[in-house]
Amino acid sequence: MSTPTGKIAMLHTVPALAAPLGELAAEVRPGAQIVHFADESLLQDTIAHGGPPPHVLRRLVAYAAFAKESGAETLLVTCSSIGEAAERARPFAELPILRIDQPMAEEAVATGERVGVLATLATTLGPTTRAVRRAAARRGLRREIVPHLCEGAFEALRAGDAARHDALVLAGFGELAGKADVVVLAQASMARIVTRAAAGVPVLSSPRSGVAQLARPPAEG
Repeated sequence: MSTPTGKIAMLHTVPALAAPLGELAAEVRPGAQIVHFADESLLQDTIAHGGPPPHVLRRLVAYAAFAKESGAETLLVTCSSIGEAAERARPFAELPILRIDQPMAEEAVATGERVGVLATLATTLGPTTRAVRRAAARRGLRREIVPHLCEGAFEALRAGDAARHDALVLAGFGELAGKADVVVLAQASMARIVTRAAAGVPVLSSPRSGVAQLARPPAEG
């Protein structure tokens, strides 16, 4: 069976994620071209408004149009804070729009009854918690969701202090691990701590499973 190629677009609100996510995409779709859009203002405006304001939805629709015009077959939105806006943009787009965290939510509810959701932003904690809750409802499962916000971690990362960010996230994980059967890392930028978060509890992050959605062109999957 031949490996599907084609062109894929990704929309990032953290430009630093473009390189590692592009590498993952190259693994699942060798030969595919990757088009990266980076727009930090989408996240900044979402944080400022406590959630995605209407103009973020409009810009998502515009980025989907840019992706289509560039020849892409799919747009992967890599920011969980605007994941719900990405879903709302789908009816207005001419190509599939995927959330990077959707497969993670599905895996979480299949893994345990108590799902811990760890985030560094309140604007991500809410959407990821709701994504997990909807995933459980689709499967007819009753799941307890235990949210935890790592105060100050996002600000540390934004200030360039990755060590403090990681320390705060690991501390939050330590608090949450004893209360959950599985822990979800709400943001792709948190995936860096997975190998260090060893506490006998499964830890799920979105990059690898989210990018795995791109393994086949939409028409085939």
